[in-house]
Amino acid sequence: QVQLVESGGGLVQPGGSLRLSCAASGFTFSRNTMNWYRQPPGKERELVASITGTGDYTNYADSMKGRFTISRDNAKNTVYLQMNSLKPEDTAVYYCKVRLINTRGFVNDYWGQGTQVTVSS
Repeated sequence: QVQLVESGGGLVQPGGSLRLSCAASGFTFSRNTMNWYRQPPGKERELVASITGTGDYTNYADSMKGRFTISRDNAKNTVYLQMNSLKPEDTAVYYCKVRLINTRGFVNDYWGQGTQVTVSS
């Protein structure tokens, strides 16, 4: 079955960096766009960044442009999120997500369990 396992979260000071990883299994990783979302405390989940299957195209939320970089290693079935110049408002649970279409044409979203990122001095 589809599994997404995030890692790399933690406590970091403002201005610091973290790299999140999401290890995927159970589907053809290289053929699918991967996404990072986050959910700050008391707020709705929001899209952070996306990357196409080949890695040729990426997309970022405006507030993350220039600070965050999404990348992938299809040989390792892993997607990464490099986060630099972190701010307290980046504090959130970060999730990996993939949208798959089954053989009947139905769309299913699969989420990881999330990894906590806390930016605080």
